[in-house]
Amino acid sequence: MTEELKDLRKLILDIAYYGQDANLQSIFSSVEIINVLYSRILDITPQNMNASERDFFVLSKGQSTMGVLAILAKKGFFPIEELKGACQYDSIISMQADRTKVPGIEVSAGSLGHGFPIAVGVAWGNKLQKRSNQTYVLVGDGEMNEGTMWEAALFAGSEKLNNLTMIVDDNHSLKEMLDIGSFTQKLETFGFEVEDVDGHSEEALFQAFTKVRTEKPRAIVANTIRGYGSKTIMMDNTWFHRAPNKEELKKLKEEVDAFE
Repeated sequence: MTEELKDLRKLILDIAYYGQDANLQSIFSSVEIINVLYSRILDITPQNMNASERDFFVLSKGQSTMGVLAILAKKGFFPIEELKGACQYDSIISMQADRTKVPGIEVSAGSLGHGFPIAVGVAWGNKLQKRSNQTYVLVGDGEMNEGTMWEAALFAGSEKLNNLTMIVDDNHSLKEMLDIGSFTQKLETFGFEVEDVDGHSEEALFQAFTKVRTEKPRAIVANTIRGYGSKTIMMDNTWFHRAPNKEELKKLKEEVDAFE
């Protein structure tokens, strides 16, 4: 794991400690996806974030909000000091992203299954206006049990929205409750070009993002591990929704530093 990815995970741990709330297993599984998007793929900067031709990133998987907030702060969308006010009264930083408060957030996070249909609408609108920009949307595997996801996917495939990329953070949480089969096969049936990748390999993700476009919407199924980057968070499912105390924060940061 690179020092950049370790620093990002340690910053996320700080936010969780400041706000005493977090979904650390879910956030850590998506760090590489979020980092490669904002570092190498998205045409979104603090300078152009309101331009009509910018790329759009929609976080449908709201449990990864703190990961997106961490990288937005590191990229200069807002002062990094704001993170210290996480989950406090009058702070812009909350467990779920709020587009009315946080620069760089396109869609407020909420109930699972809502962000992806919005992203499909954004991509469709941009295509109708003949814009060349791209829309990217990060979804969780748990969301794939929502009917709105498949209704939106059917529309995206039917309209051949080749300016849309869905990234499924498949950390295999859904399969512990319900096995709905192969995401790849289903999305291909719905008209998507689909690629399965190692979701913790930034190079594999980058190659998938930059493949030559077809006339279909793209889906990247990123195979990930809950809590990746910390042995404790990976092994103990209580970290699905839990924040560290001061002693735990120190231990978890040490684990991130030692992770290979």
